Amino acid sequence: MIAGMCWLALTYLLAAVPFGLLITTLYGGDEDIRAEGSGNIGATNVARVYGWRLAVPVILLDVGKGLVPVVFAEVLWPGASRWWFGAVALTAFAGHVWSVYLSFNGGKGVATGAGVMLGLAPIPTLFAALAWSVVLFVSGRSSLASLVATGVLVGVIWQVDPAILPLGLLLAVGIFVSHTANIRRLIAGDEAAIVRPVRWGRAGNNQAEDPTLLLERGPAGGAPLAVWRVQPAGDPS
Repeated sequence: MIAGMCWLALTYLLAAVPFGLLITTLYGGDEDIRAEGSGNIGATNVARVYGWRLAVPVILLDVGKGLVPVVFAEVLWPGASRWWFGAVALTAFAGHVWSVYLSFNGGKGVATGAGVMLGLAPIPTLFAALAWSVVLFVSGRSSLASLVATGVLVGVIWQVDPAILPLGLLLAVGIFVSHTANIRRLIAGDEAAIVRPVRWGRAGNNQAEDPTLLLERGPAGGAPLAVWRVQPAGDPS
């Protein structure tokens, strides 16, 4: 009992480490990640402010602080019930979202939640990671990708490992609650993209083009053609 409580305390303290803030402070610029972009310390805001060079290590570290406590708990308590591992998983998630080092503020819990589920239900987690990648590629919005991936995770767990479904549902509720502001922005159409989304058809251009340049284009929109240009009145050419 005492060993279990100590492990939960250690899990919380590890998961509470704000790797996004640490990485950007050590290797980023002068901008405080908490005062830029969305103000969140997670990998999404790190990517928005500093790019993927720093965001990728943050993702891996945030996944690791969910995965490592669960894996070691399985090694140390091999015959324990699913409820014990669920307690470790929820403690890791809570540590990331409500970090004692940041006055009980933190990230959104997606990467850390993925880490704990990777240790407990690897196949559903891989399906969820695939869904996250596809939605991020298509929409460019990490919040939408995370919400869709969470739904996929719960759905696949329901089909292949229903015994762990209560934990999956609790994590899903936590992720949706931590994304409340993002959901409002998605509904309003104000959520910013962190990668360039897929453009179906001809690529869009947010800047208005000079009408003179449009007139000088060839009939197919290619390079300007001399015969296509509008000649001034009285020009013999």
